[in-house]
Amino acid sequence: MKENITAPHNTSIAKQKELIAKQKEFFNSGETKSYSFRKQQLQKLNQIVSTNELAILEALKKDLGKPHFEGYTSEVGFIYEEIKTTLKHLSSWMKPKSVGTPLAHFPSKSSIHSEPKGVTLIIGPWNYPFQLLLAPAVAAISAGNTCILKPSEETPHTAVLVEEIISQNFDESFLALVQGEGRIVVPEMIENNRFDHIFFTGSVPVGRIVAQLAAPHLTPVTLELGGKSPGIIDKTANLEVAARRIVFGKWLNAGQTCVAPDYLLIHKTIKAKFLDELKAAIIQSYGVSPLEEDDLAFIINQKRYETLKGYLKEGDLLYGGGYNDETRKIEPTLISGLTFDDKLLQDEIFGPILPILTYETVEEVKEIVSKNPYPLSFYVFTKDKHVEKELIHGIQFGGGAINNAIVHLANPELPFGGIGTSGFGNYHGKAGFDAFSHQKSILKSGTWFDLKQKYPPYSKLSMKLARFFMRK
Repeated sequence: MKENITAPHNTSIAKQKELIAKQKEFFNSGETKSYSFRKQQLQKLNQIVSTNELAILEALKKDLGKPHFEGYTSEVGFIYEEIKTTLKHLSSWMKPKSVGTPLAHFPSKSSIHSEPKGVTLIIGPWNYPFQLLLAPAVAAISAGNTCILKPSEETPHTAVLVEEIISQNFDESFLALVQGEGRIVVPEMIENNRFDHIFFTGSVPVGRIVAQLAAPHLTPVTLELGGKSPGIIDKTANLEVAARRIVFGKWLNAGQTCVAPDYLLIHKTIKAKFLDELKAAIIQSYGVSPLEEDDLAFIINQKRYETLKGYLKEGDLLYGGGYNDETRKIEPTLISGLTFDDKLLQDEIFGPILPILTYETVEEVKEIVSKNPYPLSFYVFTKDKHVEKELIHGIQFGGGAINNAIVHLANPELPFGGIGTSGFGNYHGKAGFDAFSHQKSILKSGTWFDLKQKYPPYSKLSMKLARFFMRK
């Protein structure tokens, strides 16, 4: 369990305004726009993460009970990969991109210039409090912006540590943090100031509030939200491998992952066999007494813990179901016999409970998923190319994997983001650079030739030339 720590105080409105004013002034100086500046800041960030790696892993363990392996692979190592990929490609991303120009505009050339937006605000969640705060910051820095970070107050050890290492190594006119209760500090900042971009990761209800707060200022937002991400187990799947990968994806961070499989749809013909494989994989990963295992994280707070315990009363218990009130741990749990009136099939679970459903046809899968549309992620385990194609292209979702779970998130070459109620906008790698950039279009024309027939007074020749250059 987390040790006692005094939660960070709310950053005052006066201090918020001071930080934003400093960052606007620094951005307007043009200092952040050069390749050398961006590269140096990313290299510095990489170095301070490396220097403080153990402290970060310990903070994550105190806040969430994350074993160091999970803390490294899903948070610290994730940032290393993001920075490495960005530094590898940043120079080419920054170069203007030449594009074609219609002959009607001869003699002209066209290009697209990626320009930084300005002062950005990144609001991080509690479930991956280091990675989901700093990965967007990597994107913002790479695009040439200044950045204000708002970590979650639910993970105070990580929030305090990140503030310390950022404030000790970066000038607050470039990179700074604000602390405190999100329900107070976030509205204060957005209502009283105009940011040039806001990036939010969190729940759908809070995402709606952030979008509403940004709307009066016409501030662009990126919303990385959630939803009920299904895992489909086709009758042709490699059941042993599928079970092992589902167990990893679902119970990483005790299921407190926005892209975790939220429920399984298993083909009726292999349900019994797959459940045996799933139970075996759970035991292999967490033993016969998972509540005593250090590799199983705990639930973030008492409110979430009580909500999850309430879910255990629904349906028929197939496996697990145990919990420990002292440690706020809940066993990996499988539940079947649910109806769509049950909360387990309505709410995003965000915990170590996995509902089990069955299906017979691809059309039935589509119908069931449509009851909770626009999942953030989608996973299909199959060897059947037809089933793969039907599901991947027949259902709207943010992103996903075939014969795997959650790992698509860890490839910085893939854009990550939701659709519909699971959010909008993408990031990671080039997608992150683009999210924090304005694509400025430029058409440059030569002056050595200027066709007079395109100007008034128009003649028959003008129309003839127009039809020639702009013909169907």
